[in-house]
Amino acid sequence: MKSCILLGLSGVTTICAVSAAATVPHPPAAKLTLAQARAIALKKAPGTAVEGEYEEENGAWRYSFDIRQGKRIHEIGVDPNTGKIVEDSYESPGKPD
Repeated sequence: MKSCILLGLSGVTTICAVSAAATVPHPPAAKLTLAQARAIALKKAPGTAVEGEYEEENGAWRYSFDIRQGKRIHEIGVDPNTGKIVEDSYESPGKPD
């Protein structure tokens, strides 16, 4: 009985691992580098970039930057291929990202 349970658990683990790997999005190549996108974001919202990442949001890939401007955080999204600003908003103080 124990070997059947272990075998069953092993099979479930394998299925879960395959399922998780299949849902992880593979980022497409971007024409702009993170540094180029950061320069675009900082031109739009001068300050200190405290976080920057290449992420998928609402089915589209973009660079996202949190820029500290005094006590507020300005979030700027940059299209990774055109450099167009796709988000320009402020985060609420203490809001988790």
